[in-house]
Amino acid sequence: MSRRWHSPSRQRGIAAVEVAIIAALLLIVLFGVFEVGRLFFVANALEEATRRGARVAAVCQINDPAIRRIAVFNSSGGDGSPVVAGLSSANIRIQYISSDGTVVADPVGNYLDIDAIRVTIQNYRHELIIPFLYRSFLMPQFSATVPRESLGVTREGYTTC
Repeated sequence: MSRRWHSPSRQRGIAAVEVAIIAALLLIVLFGVFEVGRLFFVANALEEATRRGARVAAVCQINDPAIRRIAVFNSSGGDGSPVVAGLSSANIRIQYISSDGTVVADPVGNYLDIDAIRVTIQNYRHELIIPFLYRSFLMPQFSATVPRESLGVTREGYTTC
């Protein structure tokens, strides 16, 4: 008596296994596509945070703590960002730049030497949410520079952010 290796009883679960393997691969690819879109969103939000922070720093008093809070899209007074997970005011660096491009070491003492403001987002870690690939990586620095404006000083006195 010869055995039939391809008998229907021996092939019964093969289709379910094939579907499970293909479905898992398709889900990983789908999550990858979503993650690329999310990565573009985060990169654009970080770029916007630098522009926002630089604009606010140009019109607020030097080293006002509200600059960092506003830059990370937080109006409630907390430290973290409600828009970009993991972004906090600790990631924001504010530099006051002179006309020759060097950083003004004491911006309060050398107020008139300030020609521009640079806001940089640094050390931000982006976390992937792809199944089986839960990793994080360091995003590049994002930076924006704008010319100085009032720096919080007007004819009527000091402004608040």
